[in-house]
Amino acid sequence: MDPSQEPTGRLSDEEFRQFLSLLRRYLHHDLDQWELLVTQREFGPAYAVFANKLPEGWPEEMFRPF
Repeated sequence: MDPSQEPTGRLSDEEFRQFLSLLRRYLHHDLDQWELLVTQREFGPAYAVFANKLPEGWPEEMFRPF
């Protein structure tokens, strides 16, 4: 999708549920070892880290299960 045509604003509750469902599917079936992503936002970059191993020094309690 052309970025200029992407919907803007917060996700609806249904969109958020769909996002989590697709993310779960991706993590179960497509993630190999890790995926490191960055996207630019109005207030600077946002980073996403997906990994098969908890990063060293990161407590598991800081993660929210879904």
